[in-house]
Amino acid sequence: MASFRILGVWLRSAALVTGMACLATPAMQAVAGVDLPKLERGKGEQCVEDVDTIRRLHPALLKHQRDDTLRRGIRTTRHSLKKCVECHASEQTGSVAASKQDFCVACHSYAAVKLDCWDCHATKPARKPVRQAGALGGASHPTPLWHGASGVIK
Repeated sequence: MASFRILGVWLRSAALVTGMACLATPAMQAVAGVDLPKLERGKGEQCVEDVDTIRRLHPALLKHQRDDTLRRGIRTTRHSLKKCVECHASEQTGSVAASKQDFCVACHSYAAVKLDCWDCHATKPARKPVRQAGALGGASHPTPLWHGASGVIK
């Protein structure tokens, strides 16, 4: 019976010492020597959400935007991945994922999170097509749509 009492005192003491040691050590990133990624500032005045919200919730915001756009046909740009790429593409590479220092890669590497957005999406902002006056007879679609074997343009 006395041995259980001694064991309990020892376990409480060990837990107290461990807790105090955890409080006395610096933050994990400082211990590991890993600096926060240095990111280029976005091109806009401010982000669509505050920085803490974006850091925590951007995957959920992008998935919600995807669901609204693809599944419900609601097209807005507030949390659009395309708009994020346009704003955060690097001045040097023109991309958010071409080098280790680019916006998305730098943060995801730091957080040890695999990026799979770029399996489908462009890492560089789309260039605006240059339209010449009168091209395609003023058609709104850059490529004519062919209909049937007769080759009639619709």
